[in-house]
Amino acid sequence: MKILKTVARGVAVAAILAGTSATAFAQEVTLKMHQFLPAQANVPKLVLDVWADKVEAESQGRIKIERYPSMQLGGKPPALIGQVQDGIADIVWTVVGYTPGRFPQAEVFELPFTMTNAEATSRAYWEFAEANMLDKDYAPFKVIAVWVHGPGVIHSKAPITSVADLNGVKLRAPTRVTNMLFSSLGATPIGMPVPAVPEALSKGVIDATVIPWEVTAALKVSELVGNHTTFGDESLYTTSFIFAMNKEKYESMPDDLKAVIDANSGADVSAWAGKVMQASDEPAMQIAVDRGNNIIELTPEQVAEWKAAAEPIAGEWVEEMNAKGFDGQALLDQAKALIAKNTK
Repeated sequence: MKILKTVARGVAVAAILAGTSATAFAQEVTLKMHQFLPAQANVPKLVLDVWADKVEAESQGRIKIERYPSMQLGGKPPALIGQVQDGIADIVWTVVGYTPGRFPQAEVFELPFTMTNAEATSRAYWEFAEANMLDKDYAPFKVIAVWVHGPGVIHSKAPITSVADLNGVKLRAPTRVTNMLFSSLGATPIGMPVPAVPEALSKGVIDATVIPWEVTAALKVSELVGNHTTFGDESLYTTSFIFAMNKEKYESMPDDLKAVIDANSGADVSAWAGKVMQASDEPAMQIAVDRGNNIIELTPEQVAEWKAAAEPIAGEWVEEMNAKGFDGQALLDQAKALIAKNTK
């Protein structure tokens, strides 16, 4: 009988230890994901939430990702990159250019008529970041992905066909490079985060904005302007994004959960995100078409005029990079070569 009791006690202790071990193994990690667009916008709905759901599923529920759209954790969009570095948010998605001058190398993808399509250019951006940025500019973060949106479009109250039509137009552009571009083309650039665009258009603070089609639906831009200028198979500009995690939070996670994050990071995730963004352009454009808005499709000859007018911007950027201690021309050549390699 004593033997049976001893065995029973041993089994009970083993069960307790096993339960303790299982509890330790089943450590839960909660990550706060913060970004600037409404939850129903395409990027949160089709990229960020899909990514978060996949991470939660592959961690078997041990990682929980709380989603905070529209700056619900406080601050303005330019604060996001600081929030993830300081741990106010664990993960953020933001526009690199919301902190002008902090990540100058990423601007190379925003130069006029540089990108081809968002999938290829986003993969090129990741490869460029691996070579130049992950251990330097982006070293304070665990970078999950980097990408760009589809071809930029001019959305305006008055029709814009030629470069001269920009003269005196108060235009919202997203980044330092795009502000350089439109200023050189005769517009009056007015910087603001994209959520501020609808109010600025409705109050006459701006006459036009440049954003990809996909975000116009959430912002109801097609209800606020009647003209949309597109550039055929070319892309006037694009915007660089970063999707990043607090490095200390990542490093504090168990190795198997870090592996889940790693498996959902990198070139493939970057290319997928860019592809999804561009795929969302057409449904948003259809909203403008259905409203009877004026879709201005520039001819190759008209695009050539814009390309010639925008050409000096790349040279100016190269000189600026040289002044910062980079080889600006080498960065531009590398980015173009990576885009060409990845464009099918």
